[in-house]
Amino acid sequence: MYIDEQLKAELKKVLSVLTKNVKLVYFTQELECQYCRETKAILSELVEISDKLSLDVKNFVIDKEEAAKYGVDKIPATVLLDENDKDYGIKFYGIPSGYEFASLLEDIKLIGTGNTGFSKDFEEEVKKINADVHMQVFVTPTCPYCPQAVITAHKFAYLNDKIKSDMIEATEFPHLSYKYNVRGVPRTVINENTFIEGAAPEYMVLDKVKEALNIVSV
Repeated sequence: MYIDEQLKAELKKVLSVLTKNVKLVYFTQELECQYCRETKAILSELVEISDKLSLDVKNFVIDKEEAAKYGVDKIPATVLLDENDKDYGIKFYGIPSGYEFASLLEDIKLIGTGNTGFSKDFEEEVKKINADVHMQVFVTPTCPYCPQAVITAHKFAYLNDKIKSDMIEATEFPHLSYKYNVRGVPRTVINENTFIEGAAPEYMVLDKVKEALNIVSV
C-alpha cells in the first residue's frame, strides 16, 4: 500500500473540490519497465479515493494505436483526460512519487475544476500562442521546486491545444537527461532548443515560449 489511511483521509478533502470527472490513462508493460508496477499501484489506490476519478490501463506494446493517439513514446506514461475524453497534452513520464505526487494532484484539480489560478489576462496571453509548443520538464521525486515547474507547463497545455507538456522523471530516462544536458532539476526544455532552469514564474515561462517560437520561425 502506497497511500495509508491518514493520507487517504487528507486526499478525500483535497479531491472533494472536483466538479468534473477526470480519467487517467496509464501505459505500461510487464517487462523491462522500472517502476511500471509501482506507478500502476499508486494510480489504482488514488482513483479509489474519489468517484470522480477513473483509471484506464493500456499495454504499451499491444495498444500501439492508443499510444500513438496520445503521443506516448515511452513508459511508464500517464495521460490525463477530462470527462469528455479530451486530451490536453498533459503527460507524466515516470513514477509520480515524492513531490511529483503533488503535481499529479494539482493536475487532477486543474482538469476537474477548470481553475488554473492564473489571471484572466494571463490566460488570454497563453491562448494567443499560435504555433506548436512542446515542453519537457525534467524532475526528480526528491525535488521540492519541481512541482511548480511541472504544474505551470501543464496549465499552459490545458489552456492551449497547440501546447503539449510532459513531466519527465530524469533518473528513469537517463538518455533524455543526457540529450538535454540535465544537470539540475527542474529543467524545462521548450521545442528542443530553449531552456529554463528552476521553477520560473508563469510570465517568465511565457516569455521563454515566445523566445523558442522566434528561434523556430527564423
